[in-house]
Amino acid sequence: MKPNFEAMTSKELTAYILAHRDDDEPIRVLFSRRNPPDSEATWYGPMVTADGTPIEENIRIAEEAIRQRIEQGNQRSPSE
Repeated sequence: MKPNFEAMTSKELTAYILAHRDDDEPIRVLFSRRNPPDSEATWYGPMVTADGTPIEENIRIAEEAIRQRIEQGNQRSPSE
């Protein structure tokens, strides 16, 4: 009998996944807890083409998004 994955904490679920790598169900449960969910996530294009050539515009967009995210993190108060 499998454990109730929905009731497990993310830490417990991760430990279970590492110990039972062939079981896909707990991975689906863990991924469903993503914040934000895929429906709200921002998706970026590939950084390189199939032959490995860098796509400069996509790299620039990703770098700017990373900078903004770091800036947002730096602006949060220490109590958050």
